[in-house]
Amino acid sequence: MRSEHAVPAVFFFGSQIAVQQIRRKDQEIMEKFFHLKEHNTTVKTETLAGLTTFMAMAYILMVNSGMLGNNILAKDGSVLYQGPGFNAIYIATAISAIIGTVLTGLMSNLPLAQASGMGLNAFFTYTICVGLHFTYANALVLVLIDGIVFVILTGTGLRKQLFEAIPKPVRIAIPAGIGLFIAFIGLQDAKIVVSNESTLVTLASFNILKGTTWATFMPILITLLTIFGIATMAQKKIKGSVLWGILGGGILYYIFGATVPGFYANLSVNTMNPITAFSDFGTKSFGKVFTEGFDFSHFLAANKCGTGSLVLAVLTSSLAFCMVDMFDTMGTLYGACARGDMLTKDGNVPNMNKAMMADAIATVTGSVCGTSTVTTFVESSAGVAEGGRTGLTSLVTAGMFLIAMFLSPVAALIPGCATAAALIYVGVLMMNCVKNIDWLSPISAVPAFLTIAIMAFTYNISYGIAFGLVSYLVISILVGKIKETKPVTWIIAILFIVMFALSH
Repeated sequence: MRSEHAVPAVFFFGSQIAVQQIRRKDQEIMEKFFHLKEHNTTVKTETLAGLTTFMAMAYILMVNSGMLGNNILAKDGSVLYQGPGFNAIYIATAISAIIGTVLTGLMSNLPLAQASGMGLNAFFTYTICVGLHFTYANALVLVLIDGIVFVILTGTGLRKQLFEAIPKPVRIAIPAGIGLFIAFIGLQDAKIVVSNESTLVTLASFNILKGTTWATFMPILITLLTIFGIATMAQKKIKGSVLWGILGGGILYYIFGATVPGFYANLSVNTMNPITAFSDFGTKSFGKVFTEGFDFSHFLAANKCGTGSLVLAVLTSSLAFCMVDMFDTMGTLYGACARGDMLTKDGNVPNMNKAMMADAIATVTGSVCGTSTVTTFVESSAGVAEGGRTGLTSLVTAGMFLIAMFLSPVAALIPGCATAAALIYVGVLMMNCVKNIDWLSPISAVPAFLTIAIMAFTYNISYGIAFGLVSYLVISILVGKIKETKPVTWIIAILFIVMFALSH
């Protein structure tokens, strides 16, 4: 006699078997596409690695949105840079990160993620727009050129040759110079470093007993506490320390705000409808590279120059974008793969050309979306350290960015003093490369130092590269090592010299 529980039991066990078969089939698909066993990894490990990478780099959504989205004003109140708004850049950053990261995972099967690069976004805003007086849309054209050139260079194999043409001391110093530049911007955003007539810059007053109000000092204190918190968590190996630091700093900001008279009354709160961000993206940033980017009337009027100066500025600025992006991408690829012991027997990055092509396509896509150059993120190393070895890690990271797209109202509540701390800490991380510079050899030390110092002190990454490159060539001539320099190195140096001669 059949039990009344027999039919439900059959359905239960049948469904369990079906679920197991689906899971087994999914694993077979994953194995076939990503070769998990060959890379000694599992779906679980790759998933955790992807989550770790996202946690380590999610801060870019807030930092990039603030840097490119907000207006920058001069002391007299005039607009030096007009951004499309936080919301528009937030969505543009997320979409370009998703596309670049998915392409990297599918094309190269490497556990790396992409997003708008730190340093490159500062170059976009402060050098190209504020310094050279290009508009936001004009700067997107330069990013588009950068991406198209990279597609061509990668497809022809010339990208690696250009990288090798830059002297080693300069190549090593570039990340450190960018790091110092970023940290300097963070210190100024936090109002820790302020302008001064006699010394140009100085330390802000911390004297709350005389002269400095608590309302002024409170954000500075939040920045400092956030930096200390990020460093502490990083020392304790807590994943996503930068992101947790930003969130913690934001919470402290609103808690401490209760001690500032009128703080909450003056607080501007954006709508909590995430669809607003997508609307701003569609109207204020997407496609602006085509609809407004080729109108250079603002540049011509601000610089009081002709078409010749415009052409030269476009060429030299595009070259600077290309070089910075190239060094950043290649350095990250080598560094992340070396950390995970994924380099080939010859010491090369596996599927490097495919990874670089994904980077180039993502940059083109980013310019159309309305954000600065997209590049492989050094924080990908966090996921690699967690065990990520294949492109499945990248797909998980991209999936997290997709979810984050709908959290823009929350991200908009993060105060600038918290994101400034992230800029400063990222600057700290990027200084790591200076240990590889031969400081006892002047032919290495002088170009490396000039590369680092000029970037930060002139607010211009390309100037730093130029001074490093030219100084290396001059010293090589004087010490009789001119034969060791490559023809391409001379070509790049001459382009920089022409830029200086005609643009200043």
